[in-house]
Amino acid sequence: MAQACEVRRGIALFGAHGQLGRALVRTLAGLGPVHALSHADCDVGDEAAVHATVRRLRPGVIVNAAAYTAVDRAETERAAALRINAEAPGYLADAALSVGAWLVHYSTDYVFDGAAGRAYREDDATAPLNVYGQTKRLGEEAVLARPLTAFVLRTAWLYDREGRNFLTTVQRLAANGPLRIVSDQYGSPTPVTVLAHVTRAILMHPRAAHCAGLYHAACAGVTSWHGFTEAIVRSLGLAVTVSPITTADYPTAARRPAYSVLDGTRLKERLGICLPSWDRALAELFMGAP
Repeated sequence: MAQACEVRRGIALFGAHGQLGRALVRTLAGLGPVHALSHADCDVGDEAAVHATVRRLRPGVIVNAAAYTAVDRAETERAAALRINAEAPGYLADAALSVGAWLVHYSTDYVFDGAAGRAYREDDATAPLNVYGQTKRLGEEAVLARPLTAFVLRTAWLYDREGRNFLTTVQRLAANGPLRIVSDQYGSPTPVTVLAHVTRAILMHPRAAHCAGLYHAACAGVTSWHGFTEAIVRSLGLAVTVSPITTADYPTAARRPAYSVLDGTRLKERLGICLPSWDRALAELFMGAP
């Protein structure tokens, strides 16, 4: 394993045009040259293209923000989800090994079935309920099976002030009247800006090389989609009624875990990184704080 993070050799950021990728471009700037790669620049599902790109750039760090995230559509587009979420991480891991680079890869709370009724730790058994979660778990395994310095960061309920995500959807729908939102699924909403800053903190940590592995990186605290929506509406200053409904009232193609809260103790104990509470992170996002 590499003993020092050579960010000065550059960072190859795949998926740079997604909502997490855009936040990473801004946040990782200054650590070293950031090569922001969109799908048009390199299709992560194309093994030959991945290796050619990495050989050309020879980065010290590879960051994979590319993912197939259409949870419901994945139920009928399994091959596409497998290609990007399961196979591509292995290609990137092999490419990282070939040039001696570190790899940062992102995963999801949806690798769990939500039946534990408590916050999940990294060593808890996974049991994804949907194709998206299954493919993301395979991607985790592909990265962690390779003998390289890799950080797999599971996160949850990612959102931002721009792009297509839960917050912007609520903002759009709230303009048309009352909302009915699921109140029996629980998690920890996490802004992409927070996850980007966690990534930067890991890459800058003097002991990171000795602490590679799997981590949970979601905001602290717990809320439901309904509770999150109420907080968003308040932050927007809207006078909109938000009524609670059950999962059964809002059927979807993919099953979701009822309680997929992630325990961030390992990240705190090993690297001293603490994420804010979900409600504080939301407030800071609206205030424009980092």
